[in-house]
Amino acid sequence: MADIFHEVDEEVRRERLAQIWERYSWLIVGVCVLIVVGVGGWRGYDWYIARQAAIAGREFETAVTLSEQGKAADAEKAFAKVAAEAPGGYRILARFRAAASLAQAGKKDEALKAYDALAADPSLTQAWQDLASIRAGYLVVDAAPLAEMQKRLVPLADSNRAFRHSARDLLALSAWRNNDVAAAKKYLGMMSADAETPPSIRSRADMLSALIAGNDKS
Repeated sequence: MADIFHEVDEEVRRERLAQIWERYSWLIVGVCVLIVVGVGGWRGYDWYIARQAAIAGREFETAVTLSEQGKAADAEKAFAKVAAEAPGGYRILARFRAAASLAQAGKKDEALKAYDALAADPSLTQAWQDLASIRAGYLVVDAAPLAEMQKRLVPLADSNRAFRHSARDLLALSAWRNNDVAAAKKYLGMMSADAETPPSIRSRADMLSALIAGNDKS
């Protein structure tokens, strides 16, 4: 008896499925087609992005090699091409390396302009902008007035900024070079009080503190 009821239930289910298919077959087929096309499109896009990244990587390496070989003009063109055409990550790296290549070639003003453009670029994250400001600071620290260095770097010296240690290091050095002992001690104190100050920067701070202390005694 149970088998008979089971066969009846199976027949009813088959009839319902047949009715659903007859009514909605076009929709089911359409959804299946969309899924297949979507998966295929995603796979194609993924392949395209990977291919573009590989091309950008090779072009970036070529530009770096040209820079290391001292071929500044060729390197500048190669970096410019990557910065204009490559995916986002490589564009940023190319702009930074192009600025560094200009600095190595003795084109300090052009390098500074390139770093300042990066620091002011709202499309970049805060960390990238801060790194550009630090690189610019290293270019001008030997000659720039303390007021200019403070304008560039004081916001970066806050405790929540990624490159605060380098910013404080540059500010202390600039203050010392500009004979502002009070400002130098202020930034040295910030480095001393920060437990996360890297050993290399802490060592330079100790040396500068010793120089200032020696001058105070003389």
